[in-house]
Parts: sequence; structure tokens; C-alpha cells
Amino acid sequence: MLVKERMSTPVISVAPDLPIMEALSLMRREQIRRTPVMKNGKMVGIVSEKDLLDASPSDATSLSVWEISYLLSRVPVSDVMTKDVFTLEEDTPIEEAAMIMVDNKLGGLPVVRGKAVVGLITETDLFKCFLELMGARELGVRVTAIVIDEPGVLASISNAITDAGGNFISFGTFSGQDLAHREIVFKVSDIDRNDVLEVVTPLVERIVDIRDCC
Repeated sequence: MLVKERMSTPVISVAPDLPIMEALSLMRREQIRRTPVMKNGKMVGIVSEKDLLDASPSDATSLSVWEISYLLSRVPVSDVMTKDVFTLEEDTPIEEAAMIMVDNKLGGLPVVRGKAVVGLITETDLFKCFLELMGARELGVRVTAIVIDEPGVLASISNAITDAGGNFISFGTFSGQDLAHREIVFKVSDIDRNDVLEVVTPLVERIVDIRDCC
């Protein structure tokens, strides 16, 4: 899966001279939490809802509401935006986008085609991908198990489930307790939980959890 398949588009952007309260109002109206800052068709920064809120006076200020409104009406987005922006090409694998966002503690990244901003990929988009990957919205038997990390183990589990009449909804592998093991999480349909337990138990080191869920 590539970023272009899951990015939000078209992109809602703001100008650098837009007052921060107008930008905040726009974000709330459009239900977005970050937006590129564009000038003459070129991205010059990115601003988040948090950036805008942090720039607003605290409740402890001694300024009057009129003074606050006046001051905020004069603060442009350019004063609070992030100027050094991480970007992604639209053909970037989705897991690479997630890795960049996690490693740099970013909630979203602009997606570019050449110099043009064509989309925005956010943590919410990645959460939606994770829900699909794990089959979170589908009924089935969900299993978490520890297996030895060696060739053929996953194939044997897959074959056993299939031979018992089960159909895989999702299958994921994760780091185990040590380098010799992996944790697997899968969800299957068309098979009873007891039957899943019976066919899988001999093929794994340990069943961590098994449940019927949606």
C-alpha cells in the first residue's frame, strides 16, 4: 500500500498572512488538525491546531477580551508555523510514512508530486489502515500466539486453519519476547473458536489470547 492510496485530498491550505484565529476557525470548521501554509503555489510551512492554540493567550492573562482579540487579529500564521517541513512522495510505502512520523513525533505529513502538494497523510489515516489490517470491523475468531521464528511455521498454521474450513480475515506478525520468537495475531471466520484452538495449539509455542470478536 502506498501513501497516495490513503492520503487526504484535496488539501486545505492557508496563506502565511492569515490571522491565527481565522486559521483556527477554518481548521475547526473543516475538522482538520494541521494544514500546509502556501504562498504563490509553493509550500512555505505547515501549521497545526496545537501551534495556533499555543500562540493564544492563557486564561491567566490580565488583558481584556478586546485587547486579546486585537492582538490575535494581528498575529499571522507565519509567526507560528513550522518552516522546516518533512514531506513524502506519493509513491512512498505506507509503513515508511508511519516510521517517519513515529521517529519524528509528527501527526501528519504533506504529500508531494514534484513541488506540488497533492495530499496530506495523518495519524488518523494510519489508524484506519491498522483497523483494516487487523480486520477490526469484521466478525471472527481472533488469536494471539507465540511461535518460533523459523521457516514454515506460518505456512503450517495457515494450512491447518484452511483445512479445517476457516477463512483468514487478517494476519499480522510482531516482535517476540526474544529474537527466536515472533508474536502472531490473526482473525478467521467460518470456523468455531474451539476448532481454531484445537488445530492451532500443536503448532505454536503458546496461545496468548483467543476470543470471538468483531
